[in-house]
Amino acid sequence: MTDAPERADVRPDPRTPAPRTPVHADAAPARRPHGLRAVLAAAPSGPSGWIALGALPAALALWLLALPNARLSRMGDLGLLQALPPLWFAAPVLLTVGFVAVLRSPVVRHRWAGAYVLALILVVHGTPSLLYPTLRYAWAWKHVAIIDAVLRHGGAVPGAGKLDVYNQWPGFFELHALVLRATGLDSVLGYASWYPVITNVLLLGPLLLLYRSFTTDRRLVWGGIWLYYATAWVGQDYFSPQALAYLLHLTVIALVVHRLAARRRLTRAGARAGGSVRPAGSASSAGPSGARALGTVLDGSSRAGWRAAPFALLLVLIAAIVSSHQLTPVMLAVSLLLLALGRRNRRTVLPVLAAVVGLTVLWDATVARPFVSANLSGLIAALGSPDHNAVAGLARLGEAPFGQILASWADRGLTAAVLLLALAGALRHRWVRRVGLLPLLVAPVAVLLANAYDGEMLFRAYLFALPAAAFLAAALLWGNRAGTPAEDALPPGTPPRPATRPGGPLRTGVCAVLLLGLLGGTLFGYYSKEAMNYFTPQEVAAVRYVAETPAGSRIISLTANEPGGELNYDTHDRLVLGDAAGEDLRHLAAAPGDALRGALATPNAAGGPTYLILTRAQVLDCELTGLLPASAVQGLAAAAAAEPTLRRVYANEDAVVYQYTDSDAGGGAAAPAGGSTP
Repeated sequence: MTDAPERADVRPDPRTPAPRTPVHADAAPARRPHGLRAVLAAAPSGPSGWIALGALPAALALWLLALPNARLSRMGDLGLLQALPPLWFAAPVLLTVGFVAVLRSPVVRHRWAGAYVLALILVVHGTPSLLYPTLRYAWAWKHVAIIDAVLRHGGAVPGAGKLDVYNQWPGFFELHALVLRATGLDSVLGYASWYPVITNVLLLGPLLLLYRSFTTDRRLVWGGIWLYYATAWVGQDYFSPQALAYLLHLTVIALVVHRLAARRRLTRAGARAGGSVRPAGSASSAGPSGARALGTVLDGSSRAGWRAAPFALLLVLIAAIVSSHQLTPVMLAVSLLLLALGRRNRRTVLPVLAAVVGLTVLWDATVARPFVSANLSGLIAALGSPDHNAVAGLARLGEAPFGQILASWADRGLTAAVLLLALAGALRHRWVRRVGLLPLLVAPVAVLLANAYDGEMLFRAYLFALPAAAFLAAALLWGNRAGTPAEDALPPGTPPRPATRPGGPLRTGVCAVLLLGLLGGTLFGYYSKEAMNYFTPQEVAAVRYVAETPAGSRIISLTANEPGGELNYDTHDRLVLGDAAGEDLRHLAAAPGDALRGALATPNAAGGPTYLILTRAQVLDCELTGLLPASAVQGLAAAAAAEPTLRRVYANEDAVVYQYTDSDAGGGAAAPAGGSTP
């Protein structure tokens, strides 16, 4: 990235002789400023520049001052929002105001815009990583347990049971196992807590490449990037295969779109230079020699489609996606298919689409065949229920607490607002409709109608549509009708055209208020469930105690919301009471004691002892999601404490572990030593 000023395309009269510059032997080259001087020299100018210069350090200082005053014990039905002090909220406000000031400047500098975006990532995604002493989110802990099992077995994990699906898509886990072997680290816990920050910083690369393929206007590029991070509330950036696959998916899309934009630039440059571009060696020599040379290069590129090295890189990225996640290859294939509808795009897009489809079919027919065969009927049935797929993730809201209902409506409102802004941008600016944005916006909707994906498809579809939606919204807020599409860019070495005008004070104020509202909605969506996503060290200790029980043990829990409940899943059986459906779940809610005794009386096929673990996060999971009423949770805890066949073997302020002692059920094995915590 460079910070060359954006000035008008002024070409000198060719009849004017070039001025001669005297050469002095003792003349020293001009020195560029370094360090702080370079930063200040690149700062925006005018009143907006002073705001941009002061808001960034002030926001970071306030953020750091606020963190020690956060009280995690205050988290309730609004999650981390209740634990953060008022001073913390001044940081994102200042960052938003400062970023708007950066875009308000006549010349948008990459360094300052990028610094504000990185600061936003750090404040939003780095706050939980700094405040929590343990890894957040149960699914992240599950992936840690799978990597641990992969390391112990040196590959596929035998006896995986329900988690055998990860043996069929092992790319993410094998990658991190390789990292641990190469670095000598004992566990991924050393860096998994910072995975949201790492993932979002890495996403900045493909986003920049994608948006700079659409336009040369820095205001639109950085405005779209800010909108992406300010509205990405879904929270799929945790330590997971989908976070890696999403990053690679966006990289593939960015490379393809960048290739399409480069070919459009060459085509338009050839047309301006000498009409149509003819093949090399053609009998016609119309146009100047530069146009003929350009035609030769363009023709060679057209016949080749992709050069070997870039296409090999794409194949590696696609293979990593296909081997890591089930959904992302489908999203990628649909996006490429819609991009290929344009005739001019097919020579570039179809080879990549063929690679995605071919590798996906090959993988599903070989490595993932057991899962595909077992679930094929369900996948086909989902094709006929698009309405169910769209609303499957919105269940049980009526039974959730008020804070969760409020956060859910904030998520929906934010999603609707972003999509409406995107549609308005597409309608207002004609040029955005010819650069490949609309196919990227529409593609996730087609997949949404095909499958519910355990109730998450609506949110996944929004996430995959967000890169295009954010840029379209930026075009509405900061773009002009004429626009500055990348295909109209001048050849390298010529001064860039003027950027869009920053707009008046009213427009700037409206943009600032709108950005603050969108960011506030994201904070609701991203932080509102942190009470159940956060695990105390005491909960981690209790789960590790259970994981160290003898092989063949059966572990019963109320819900799966535990920090590492899957540890040693290849040697332990697991029963989650809250996973029951229909009549069984209603029985658990109405008579939790009877349901517990029935689960304990079920013989353990492995012959080992049976343990029951209840934790703080399990209770909050039931409360915040509306899975079970509070009376059922309290009744289950009371029934466990009064049950004569359950012996308490471990307890602390956030968790309790019982061992089932009925001799007929194989529960006579001794508990691990040191199992009681006062």
